[in-house]
Amino acid sequence: MTELSSLTSSSSPVVRECDVLVIGGGPAGSTVGALLARQGHQVVVLEKEHHPRFHIGESLLPANLPLFEKLGVAEAVKAIGIEKWGAEFVSPWHSNMSQTFRFSDAWLKSMPFSYQVRRSKFDEILIRNATRLGAEVIEGCRVREVTFAPDHSAATVLAQHEDGRIQHWRSRFVVDASGRDTLLGKQFNTKRRNPRHNSSALYAHFSGATRHPGQDEGNITIYWFEHGWFWLIPLADGATSIGAVVWPHYLKSRTKPVQDFFLDTIAMCPALALRLAQATLLSEVEATGNFSYACDHTHGPNYLLIGDAFTFIDPVFSSGVMLAMQGGFVAAETVDTCLREPDRAASALARFDRQVRLGPKEFSWFIYRVTNPTMRDMFMQPSNVWRVKEALLSMLAGDIFGKTPIWPSLTVLKTIFYLGSVWNFKRSWRAMRLRKANIRVMEGPEPTVR
Repeated sequence: MTELSSLTSSSSPVVRECDVLVIGGGPAGSTVGALLARQGHQVVVLEKEHHPRFHIGESLLPANLPLFEKLGVAEAVKAIGIEKWGAEFVSPWHSNMSQTFRFSDAWLKSMPFSYQVRRSKFDEILIRNATRLGAEVIEGCRVREVTFAPDHSAATVLAQHEDGRIQHWRSRFVVDASGRDTLLGKQFNTKRRNPRHNSSALYAHFSGATRHPGQDEGNITIYWFEHGWFWLIPLADGATSIGAVVWPHYLKSRTKPVQDFFLDTIAMCPALALRLAQATLLSEVEATGNFSYACDHTHGPNYLLIGDAFTFIDPVFSSGVMLAMQGGFVAAETVDTCLREPDRAASALARFDRQVRLGPKEFSWFIYRVTNPTMRDMFMQPSNVWRVKEALLSMLAGDIFGKTPIWPSLTVLKTIFYLGSVWNFKRSWRAMRLRKANIRVMEGPEPTVR
């Protein structure tokens, strides 16, 4: 008998009822759970771990701040964060090695900063807020399987507590916010590697890293280097998050312990190594492969996929938490419509699909090209002709879901990129060939993920 069969074979299991069951208590799940509970729905949020728990992805975008206000957590997030007023890009291939972009220079001036946060504290704020607003949050409970009724009237969720107890829920709607576990994506076999961007990551926390003075202290720094790029994210408690997003073949070349390999990788970037010259490693070095992926679809008749459960893109522009929370807001509106006004469900789900695909689509155009020499030139020598710099900064701030008229200027920016690539055709051709080789799928087991 299989493990799942043995779990489901218990006699007459007690089945609990709820309106919405949310799988996962990260930013996406906590957001949609809080909003739906506030709207009066009976919501259960199942989280496999216990908060606070370690998570990477500490850099937030200015577009997060209005969402914090709407959720009622703005002051709590402010208390744990360090202000982030901009993003610095450092290139070893340009004479002006450093270029800083300030969010205050974006199209709209109303979101001039964001925060860097420890995700353990930040995620706990969000999930406790879901409880405060009326959701039932159960931690240490892993969803094993979701079975949907043939008429799509409900779903039965089988979950296992960490003490081994099995529990069943019958829910009118399911929201998969399971993160990189991609529970429904795997169950339906719809999760796919991103064929246009395949990457891996190494990361850890350090103490004693050199910080910029004044208002720039909390800025994120992106360092390009031969095998990809690094992030440097200062945190309020003095720690600094350092990560390397690298091509898979480079990570597969590792022949030494992961910590030594990571430190050797840092040494390949002299500008970063200088800022870490007096630093001490605070945590274990973690590695993860199969970094970028997407599921074939975002929803079904009575379920949705949001955040990393739907797709994960390269984190170079710190979009992950913003897209997860924005997805939570759109999901809450969609689920509420489906439950209260079934006649409008089809149109609500179609709108949801458009909304959750928009962010990854717009960010991905730049992500696919961020290591291209023409794009590096544009970042290191920015121009604001036709307000393209302001539009780019608005996108980097996450201001892509409102009415800010950035799209014509972004089209101009993309045209400039294509013209620049043609102008430097030989260099562009070499870069394209190199990237094609770098993103090829490497066979073999994936590195373990914390």
